[in-house]
Amino acid sequence: MIHVPTALWAHYVGDLCAWLAAALAARLQHRRWPAEAERLSRITDTSYFISLAVGALAGAWLLGSANSLRMLVAAPSHSVAGALAGGIAGVELWKWRRGITVSTGGAFVLPIAVGIAVGRLGCFFTGLADATYGVPTGLPWAVDLGDGIGRHPVQLYEGVSMAVFAITYVRARLAGMNWATHHAFHAMIIFYAAQRFAWEFLKPYPPLVGPLNLFHLLMMGLVVYGLCWWNRSGRDRQPA
Repeated sequence: MIHVPTALWAHYVGDLCAWLAAALAARLQHRRWPAEAERLSRITDTSYFISLAVGALAGAWLLGSANSLRMLVAAPSHSVAGALAGGIAGVELWKWRRGITVSTGGAFVLPIAVGIAVGRLGCFFTGLADATYGVPTGLPWAVDLGDGIGRHPVQLYEGVSMAVFAITYVRARLAGMNWATHHAFHAMIIFYAAQRFAWEFLKPYPPLVGPLNLFHLLMMGLVVYGLCWWNRSGRDRQPA
């Protein structure tokens, strides 16, 4: 078992580092592949980003608290999964009201993947106070977050998964692969939701439907969303 030093302030440092890493990733993506950002600026305005921000904040706190308030020690909380789902809902509502039927997520792929990968380090070093810890395990890499119990480092599982996606995306984009050029946002949503669905079985969250907790159900919805948009975008790109 590996003892991990933890501190409550690590969460805030992790959030700050995640935002900085996401900003650097956004700059890198824009400089290397400016088409997505330029296209986004042509079809959106300030209200788009307001809808995105409001949706993300609402989703983060509403869905995070809906889960944490059902735990043994009930307390409000926020969730990156909820922020992602809420941001998508806010953007899709904005697009629906303006009759926009194309995807606008391409410019956010690398920033989101990198931001989640870095931000999970803050969750990990916050320890038990963050309520994102894993269930007990006897595996050699089990971590002790301060209570003497060996647990799955699920925060690292998710962080490494998203880092692998970010690297895979960059390599695929440089190689000109179709999925990375035309379906990267949907691929990221599907991948994020699938890996998060798996790690949820290693968290002590209260079940909602059978063995599935709230985030299991949310991730299933995100997978369906990503697949539907991928299929729709593929049809739109076919020649008449």
